[in-house]
Amino acid sequence: MKLRLHLFEFEDQPWFPAPVRAGMMDYLRFMITHLHTYRPVAPLLAEGLRRTGQPQVLELCAGGGGGTEDVLRALHAAGLPNARITLTDLYPQPAAWRHLQEQTGGAIGYEPAAVNALQVPAGLPGFRAVFSAFHHFRPAPAEALLRDAVRAGTGVGVFEGAGKHWLELLLAGTVMPVALLCIMPFVRPFSLSRLFFTYLVPLIPLFTIWDGMVSILRMYPPEQLLALARRADPAGRYHWQAGRVRHSWGPEVTYLVGWPQQADAQL
Repeated sequence: MKLRLHLFEFEDQPWFPAPVRAGMMDYLRFMITHLHTYRPVAPLLAEGLRRTGQPQVLELCAGGGGGTEDVLRALHAAGLPNARITLTDLYPQPAAWRHLQEQTGGAIGYEPAAVNALQVPAGLPGFRAVFSAFHHFRPAPAEALLRDAVRAGTGVGVFEGAGKHWLELLLAGTVMPVALLCIMPFVRPFSLSRLFFTYLVPLIPLFTIWDGMVSILRMYPPEQLLALARRADPAGRYHWQAGRVRHSWGPEVTYLVGWPQQADAQL
């Protein structure tokens, strides 16, 4: 599907009720973690770290940090035992991140101050990565995010947990709500408000269906990701590649990765 529509997502709106947004994020974090959504991109991310000689991943737009622990384990299994991840967001979530830090013995850390992904402070090093969030940016800010990485001379990767297919839209409108209703009692930490807005006043399922389908329509397919990257890097200083990788059980992840050309020459 090459069509991209930047439609309205409820979770983006400042007026959207915080308990409903939190419940939606808890569900997505649970699914991304337990389905190992981003495990297939670990080799791409590991290659980027090796090419740039960088053991640190700087995760932008990290949200609640869903799937980050799984990515870290995959990087360690890929032969990078010293890999570390720092979580950042324009709206930090230190309570959720602190739990991840404790669970990983400090291998996952976080920046407590707000971090704008379009203007990352020079004091935050690392291979920049964006999981499940690049579709929130319209073309101009999406290009600006990549340009800021090029300006800093750091590696960068963006990863979306879908292949952008019509079948995924169908699944988002049918299978997703059933899965949500089944797993919500098992999502931790426990929350009465999450159960209330799932079963008694079902706002979480309804808005999750809409936002899930819109997220797929907002996604940039590989050819558009490459076009954004080339506009962000008009001098051609970077090696860029984009595409899709598939899980052994079917689903795909769409990706773009880039690093300075001189890093290729050094290997």
